[in-house]
Amino acid sequence: MRIALMCLQYADGSFRTSDLLIQRIEQPKAHQETQDLVFGASFTDHMFMVEHIDGQGWGQPVIKPFGNISVHPAAQALHYGVCCFEGMKAYLGKDGKARLFRPDMNMARMRRSTSRLRLADYDANELLQCLKELLRLDKAWLPHQEGYSMYIRPFAFSSAHTLGISKPGRSTICIVMSPVGPYFPSGLQPISLYLDERNVRAWPGGVGNNKVGTNYAPTIGPQMDASEQHGTSQVLYSFPQGSDPDDALVSECGSMNLMFLLQKGDGEDRELVTPPLDGTILPGVTRDSILQLCRGWGEFSVSERQLSIREIKQASQDGRLLEMFGCGTACIIQPVTTLVRANGEEYTVPFDLTRTDTLTQRLTRALTDIHFANVPHEWSVAVD
Repeated sequence: MRIALMCLQYADGSFRTSDLLIQRIEQPKAHQETQDLVFGASFTDHMFMVEHIDGQGWGQPVIKPFGNISVHPAAQALHYGVCCFEGMKAYLGKDGKARLFRPDMNMARMRRSTSRLRLADYDANELLQCLKELLRLDKAWLPHQEGYSMYIRPFAFSSAHTLGISKPGRSTICIVMSPVGPYFPSGLQPISLYLDERNVRAWPGGVGNNKVGTNYAPTIGPQMDASEQHGTSQVLYSFPQGSDPDDALVSECGSMNLMFLLQKGDGEDRELVTPPLDGTILPGVTRDSILQLCRGWGEFSVSERQLSIREIKQASQDGRLLEMFGCGTACIIQPVTTLVRANGEEYTVPFDLTRTDTLTQRLTRALTDIHFANVPHEWSVAVD
């Protein structure tokens, strides 16, 4: 069934949730068993879509049955990677309500990304309200088990019908949802990372701080190489600082921000360190949440500063490298036990899964309690 959508003119240039058209699926799909869920492999019954055309404005926003998207062969997204996205999750709280985690941060970051690509502007709150309507409609797909959730993927791209490298004349925003289990099938098991000293994820003045597709596609090759040659799950990128490889600064993984818990030289204090938001680092929602939680605990210093391979190497040799972990919406908290270098050096942190007092375990528990409304918190936003 085709839907004829109106092109609506708005004074402030955004679509409106009040104009949202909902077309329900006639034959709902069967749900997978929770234990069989693979990250990002199955999708709910419906999706959201809205398109903007220069000179006409935003069309009517619509929630419709999940299906393929038709684009022109010359669409700029296909040729120049004019696309961006967000990663969010919804959880089924212990109160039975669907809950989003700090969705305002995701919406603000996506709007920054669309602005960087000069896609059509919109009201981020209107997009959030449309997302909530989609979640309400497909709430039955929310897994009921702790550790499982609904991954929500808003994305935007240039659907302009031109091969020219120019401001997009057509912009499309979509949202799809996928019930998921743990990002890493092993769960809260430590992984090894390959410390990449050859490839660079993002350069100053680039788009490392935006969630655009061109930040991610080039990381697939290095990740495959690292897996095949070094047996690691992911790549930790570094940024060279001269001729000495040890002076390179650590950056982030292809899909995670990285954090390091160090014992200070005097042996009396600990410091949680993560690279600063210098334009090459993605401002992760989970990253920000961890920094706020740890600062609130007041048990150790929390720093957003540059960290060199040399400092990590020395801390490892001195026994002062206490914990390493990645963080992000997909994985939440991912403990890291070993950094592997091409020269054969390895920096290892023993990780004992039986201990509950590690920072990794504490943060995992604290965030999980907020996600599932086990504790009241303003970051958990109910969608009723």
